[in-house]
Amino acid sequence: MIQEFQLRLLPQQAADEATVSQYLIKEKGIDARTLNSVRVLKRSIDARQRTIFVNVKLRAYINEFPQDEAYQVTHYPDVSDKPQVIVVGAGPGGLFAALRLIELGYRPIVLERGKNVHERKKDLARISKEQCVDSESNYCFGEGGAGAYSDGKLYTRSKKRGNVEKILNVFCQHGASTNILADAHPHIGTDKLPRVIENMRNTIIRCGGEVHFQTKMTRLLVEGRGSRVEGGDSRVVGVEAVSSPNDQTTNPLVFQYLGPVILATGHSARDVYRYLAKEKIEMEAKGIAVGVRLEHPAMLIDQIQYHRREGRGKYLPAAEYSFVTQVDGRGVYSFCMCPGGFVIPAATGPEQIVVNGMSPSNRGTQWSNSGMVVEVRPEDVAEFAGNSKFSGSLSMMHFQEELERMTWQQGNMKQTAPAQRMADFVNNRLSYDLPKSSYAPGLLSSPLHFWLPPMIGKRLQEGFKTFGRYAHGFLTNEAVLIAMETRTSAPVRILRDNDTLQHITVSGLFPCGEGAGYAGGIVSAGVDGERCAEACAVYLEGLS
Repeated sequence: MIQEFQLRLLPQQAADEATVSQYLIKEKGIDARTLNSVRVLKRSIDARQRTIFVNVKLRAYINEFPQDEAYQVTHYPDVSDKPQVIVVGAGPGGLFAALRLIELGYRPIVLERGKNVHERKKDLARISKEQCVDSESNYCFGEGGAGAYSDGKLYTRSKKRGNVEKILNVFCQHGASTNILADAHPHIGTDKLPRVIENMRNTIIRCGGEVHFQTKMTRLLVEGRGSRVEGGDSRVVGVEAVSSPNDQTTNPLVFQYLGPVILATGHSARDVYRYLAKEKIEMEAKGIAVGVRLEHPAMLIDQIQYHRREGRGKYLPAAEYSFVTQVDGRGVYSFCMCPGGFVIPAATGPEQIVVNGMSPSNRGTQWSNSGMVVEVRPEDVAEFAGNSKFSGSLSMMHFQEELERMTWQQGNMKQTAPAQRMADFVNNRLSYDLPKSSYAPGLLSSPLHFWLPPMIGKRLQEGFKTFGRYAHGFLTNEAVLIAMETRTSAPVRILRDNDTLQHITVSGLFPCGEGAGYAGGIVSAGVDGERCAEACAVYLEGLS
């Protein structure tokens, strides 16, 4: 017999499946000899009251054993001799597009400008140790994309766009813990996600696809239009790419890859946006959110969120928070909260400081951080600093670049990040010292309240006052603001048809994922990757 139960447990009762089984045996009168297995289906923490409970939905196998896998298995056939599709970018959008293409019987050719997920680690270490950013291999570029080394959070509100459960199951099939199927806010962890990504790559190659690293798309190949994309009846038939794009000592090798193109380049591929604008591929400026990383001691956040002096204790995870308010008609909110995590340098080129957050799977560091950002719309920057370049489809990208350059200058033109204690920022005071931080390149005390654009700084100040009223102790000088968080999403949307998912004027081109403006995180990018693969299959069927 299989029975499902909805339980409301104390943290120590919900610590693991063994303790849950003991609770079932005792409280539900189940004979211990007959309870063969327990599978947790859903799990969430209710910390709204002084007594904290864990809500658990589980399946109990009584007098029988599970006959199915803990996750749904997807079959990937051999596609070695099948028609090929070019997938530009090996982030979650590109990887899930490639896997879905294999399911549908097509051969993906994945082109990634950066290095594989393990080789990237060396370049990431150099950012902190040598203040050196490799423009092709960093926290944003490389196998796995920006998500590979920035936490691996899998929570998404985009439930209507596609099969979220399918994405989570594919992750499990490639080595992620099945806990992600049960947790309310699933999370793989920066330390474990690279192995999962590598397994996904191995599936693509084993099935006859190709994955090329350090291979950068330089232009689209367009049938009957030479090297330019002019819309109308134009059709993309492939890409031109260079190998080892960062190698300045030799002439890079140029290759052509033929097939329809799924463009999944991520939100930081600004050279791609410039190329598309030059080729008159229709795009539009898209609203973004910018601000800072706010870092607290993890123990303090645990105490605030769990309403307990002892914090999380032995049985609870590092506490999360989510805050949102409106200030002068714009949203101010927390973003990408990383409990028990690190603040990392996420620049992709020279004269930039960009910060982001990540957490290991155990969320065990002494700090917790999140982005604290302000909604910015295209009309907000149209006259920013009186500069005419803040207009047109790339206006928000130029705005991002200006903020990152300004921050780099404030940080002594290194990856040393300008920072300020939280209460000092709110009260317009200079911080004469700074707390210990997880940000490895180092912090430099700076009057953020003075040089941040008022449309960002003033709104953050008011937002922090509101959040301090929500959570007593949150607004404190124990916390530090680290500038700047600018890469919350793509600054453009590459326009596509709602039904075919192809570009609105150019056939054979499928703008995909976060970089194209249609996703916001690992799971939603994966969902969009699958949708683009399906649309591409329909397109190819129409050509045959």
